[in-house]
Amino acid sequence: MLAALFDGRAMPAGELAKAAGVSAGTASAHLAKLTEGGLIRVRAQGRHRYYELARPEIAQALEALGSIGNPTRVRSLSDSLRMQRLRFARSCYNHLAGELAVALVDALVRRNVLQAEEDGFRLCDAARSALLPAGVDTEELFRDPRAHIRTCIDWTQRRPHISGPLGAALLGAFLSSGALRRRNEPRALELTEPGREMFAHVFGVALSSAASAEIKSA
Repeated sequence: MLAALFDGRAMPAGELAKAAGVSAGTASAHLAKLTEGGLIRVRAQGRHRYYELARPEIAQALEALGSIGNPTRVRSLSDSLRMQRLRFARSCYNHLAGELAVALVDALVRRNVLQAEEDGFRLCDAARSALLPAGVDTEELFRDPRAHIRTCIDWTQRRPHISGPLGAALLGAFLSSGALRRRNEPRALELTEPGREMFAHVFGVALSSAASAEIKSA
């Protein structure tokens, strides 16, 4: 159920029970414990109750735990296809994760937009002009043009991807422009053909053959 909430959206108990493959009563008991433990919070809207992660740091901690845990066992073709989609592009709370996110980091470092530091990255002088075409203005996000950029360890790639304010702004811009769109399953994101062109031309992201197959199958 926590994994289903990774994309930052609030969900009702019934959907979370379905995602976890448990009964409504079992889900209700677990949700009560998760709420009591401070991992999730409840938002009431009329007669309905929606659950969401209590704060972004919880998603980052769970993502990091996933990166050191054993790989998820694949039991069916549908499981295999879903894991491929999640490995390629997914949301990690409010920012992009997966192969596409790590490829974006590599491209930004190559283009001197980001400079690697011990615990993340730092914006370089070229950051604003490089990110504006994607709809992200670093001057609006940060007072310091050389601001520190937060990261978290990618669960599938075992490498850092961008989180924090810049990560949220990038994912928001990608969804607003149609470069990415949400699939009808928790966390999974779909890269559109215009998105592929934008990632290639704006960022210089070289997509793998797996990524090309992902777009063609969309």
